[in-house]
Amino acid sequence: MFTSSSPDPVAVSADFVQVAPAPAARTRPAPPPAPPRARDAGALAEVLRHPGIWRRGAPGAAVDALPTGLAELDALLPGGGWPRGALSEILAEHDGLGECSLLLPALAALTQARRRVVLVAPPYLPYAPALAAAGVDLGQLVHIEASAADTYWTAEQCLRAGCCGAVLNWLPRADYPQLRRLQLAAETGAALGFVFRPLAAARETSPAALRLRLTQADGEARIEILKCRGQLGAGRPALRQRA
Repeated sequence: MFTSSSPDPVAVSADFVQVAPAPAARTRPAPPPAPPRARDAGALAEVLRHPGIWRRGAPGAAVDALPTGLAELDALLPGGGWPRGALSEILAEHDGLGECSLLLPALAALTQARRRVVLVAPPYLPYAPALAAAGVDLGQLVHIEASAADTYWTAEQCLRAGCCGAVLNWLPRADYPQLRRLQLAAETGAALGFVFRPLAAARETSPAALRLRLTQADGEARIEILKCRGQLGAGRPALRQRA
């Protein structure tokens, strides 16, 4: 503040007012960038922590599964049954090998628990008395007719909806991206996805968590596990059941 002996106030010019600069804040020097190898290793570790990735030879996480109703098959599958939130492929040599009967115990358990089961464009009309005799609650069973062009899209929407316990779909032709979308939809909706495909599709790669091959030998259906997420490929015997 300026003072003066003169009785009149003295105007103070703004030019005389100076503001001292604030002391500069102390900043720590930035750490040196990580070497490229360290960055790559960190990024890879982050990717491998994703629950959808399984590393061969690594102990797998617990698998949420629904028993198949066949003790011999359950003993070979991680979690002891059909994997929930995943896609299972059933590759049959021809129709009538018991491919639908293989699912009946699981479908009965789901419908009795008030979970909806959806059949998308089955090649044959479902026989209600046989389904009821197997314990399937027909009130929880939905049959959707769809054209060949709409079958895949319909199954994907049902899997993704989150209100279905299981979705069964028949796809004579399907490519890897389509199957991948069905797998992701099953994960999103926490549903059991089942796709019936011809045996020739066994030569193709697939993102399905489980792949079963059904063939016939000596009047019996032979079940082979072609792929099973969470289990090594060796030492999986074939199972037999009456066709």
